[in-house]
Amino acid sequence: MKLPIGIQDFESLRKDGYLYVDKTEQVYRLVSEGRYYFLSRPRRFGKSLLISTIKALFQGKRELFKGLAIDQKEDWDWAVHPVLHLDLNTEKFSTKEALENKINTFLSIEEEKYGRAEWEKSFGTRFEGIIRRACEKTGQRVVILVDEYDKPMLQAIGNKELQDEYRGTLKGFYGALKSMDGCIKFAMLTGVTKFGKVSVFSDLNNLEDISLLRQYYDICGISDEELLSYFDTEIDHLAEENDMTREECIARLRRMYDGYHFHQKAKGMYNPFSVLNTFKNREFGSYWFETGTPTYLVELLRRHHYNLEDMSKSEVTADVLNSIDAESTNPIPVIYQSGYLTIKGYKERFGKYILGFPNEEVEEGFIKYLAPFYLDNREQRSVFDIEKFSDDVETGNPEQFLSRLKSLFASAPYDSVKGDKENHFQNMMWVVFKMMGFYSHTEYHTSDGRIDLLVETPQYRYIMEFKLDGTAEEALQQIKDKNYQLQFFGDTLATRENQGGTKHTYIIGVNFSKETRTIDKWLVE
Repeated sequence: MKLPIGIQDFESLRKDGYLYVDKTEQVYRLVSEGRYYFLSRPRRFGKSLLISTIKALFQGKRELFKGLAIDQKEDWDWAVHPVLHLDLNTEKFSTKEALENKINTFLSIEEEKYGRAEWEKSFGTRFEGIIRRACEKTGQRVVILVDEYDKPMLQAIGNKELQDEYRGTLKGFYGALKSMDGCIKFAMLTGVTKFGKVSVFSDLNNLEDISLLRQYYDICGISDEELLSYFDTEIDHLAEENDMTREECIARLRRMYDGYHFHQKAKGMYNPFSVLNTFKNREFGSYWFETGTPTYLVELLRRHHYNLEDMSKSEVTADVLNSIDAESTNPIPVIYQSGYLTIKGYKERFGKYILGFPNEEVEEGFIKYLAPFYLDNREQRSVFDIEKFSDDVETGNPEQFLSRLKSLFASAPYDSVKGDKENHFQNMMWVVFKMMGFYSHTEYHTSDGRIDLLVETPQYRYIMEFKLDGTAEEALQQIKDKNYQLQFFGDTLATRENQGGTKHTYIIGVNFSKETRTIDKWLVE
């Protein structure tokens, strides 16, 4: 089987005999039910291939669709429409001129086909002229496809002046979609994010956002049914290569790559890029994450002193998920729409979505990516320390663990300590213990207003309380006064039966110093 890794052109994929997961039933429904659409999906999720599929469809290339769902639709007329396709994914938009050159090139190519009036000067009027003449010359209404519409805006996050420049340029350009409605058959914009409020979408109120609609949850990506149907043989090969049963292999695929939810009641979707690479290499890996994490995500988290644990279990409304304000102090919409968080639950009474990491690949990759920003600047040093921490905790050596932790805090990059120091300490602890979970069987929990940190291994339990510019004595006494440890006495018999002895419990009081930016003192009992 030829796996289409990195192939985003539908025509070449079909002509060269690569596997295609048939999405034409969803495309048929999309075209039949409306005209103007916007779709947000994470990077490497199949948006470009979807746009290319729609392009070939409206170009009337029926031979490419032989055997697919849409080829069986008797009411599809296979008429040839003029297609205007702008792909903004192929350029690095570091300056205003880069965006203007990209749009000018696109318009110039189309003007060679359809002509240009002398009075058409701005991008918007030139685009309107192309749409009008394409419709008049061909006798068919125009199809407009824009891939990664938001890339210029994303690359300018944090640069208000450049954001304003891009916003003005794109608003005028995209305005043609509304003014030339009578000449347009179909239009679709895709991207990673949706910028709202005073951004490029403010005038495009005729676009239907299908990003969170249940009927289109599977228009990109791979569903569980598609995985088992299209990749049946590949699953067997992957299982054999990794000395696993078929059931174990499927379970590992689900843990690693499934879990993207685009509606609170929709089934999970797999990241296609990681799945295809796993089958090709016959080895599990962090393929999606290794293609590059945008630094603006970490910049947003640090600039706004965001609590990382709050990030990993956020509760937000649909308004927050659906739109990004370029000047917002809330990084969650960007992180969600970029694919690092997904819908994990829904509180219907309050209309709130519960967010979390979609799968193991994303969670582990994101934490490891964050580590050098919050811990030691030398990434390998951070990972090395985490491995040592895991050994200390699993072997019941809290004194050594806390000594290492003090050293790690002291070596943290100075600029990460500016601003909210208490939040900085909390974030460092969160990163440390999350990474420990990747190297050991450690589990940790926090409880608001109760235990600051609970770490458990098969043989040991650690109850920790932290103070900032207080004392370790106060922290330890709080554990005793609140009797935090009593809630675990009930599992002593079960622990003794299952593991041949009682799980040892340590209570630990820790004090951080703002002045030294590390642990001042700790007490262990």
